Amino acid sequence: MKPLRGVDRLIGIYDADGGLLGEVRYALGKVFANGHCSLCDLTHRGLKRRAEWDTMVERLGVPFALLHRNEMDDALRLVTRSALPCLLADRDAQLEVLLGPDDLAACGTDLEELERRIRAALAGA
Repeated sequence: MKPLRGVDRLIGIYDADGGLLGEVRYALGKVFANGHCSLCDLTHRGLKRRAEWDTMVERLGVPFALLHRNEMDDALRLVTRSALPCLLADRDAQLEVLLGPDDLAACGTDLEELERRIRAALAGA
C-alpha cells in the first residue's frame, strides 16, 4: 500500500494512564471491572506490543506516536475533549480527531480494518 499523504503524523491516545501504577490499575480494571481500551486491544497482546502493529505503522509511512491519557498536554485535551481512546491527525500543525472511541471499538483487534478506516478518514470518505 502507498504511504499516507496529507498528514504529518498520527497520534494515538489510550484510555489508560501510563506508568507502573497506571498499568496495574488498567490490568486490574480489565480483569475485575470489565474495563478496557480499544486502542490497547489493537496495539497490544497482553503486556507486549503486537508485531503486526509495527508492520501496519510502517505501511502508513508517517510518524505515529502513542500516548496515555495522563501524558496529554492541554492542546491535546482540548482537541480530544476527553473522548478516549482516539487517533489524531496532525496536518500542517493542526490537530483533528481522525477516529474516535466508537471507530476504534468497531475495529476489535483487526489491524487491517483500522488501517482501512485511517486511510478512508484521511481521504474524506
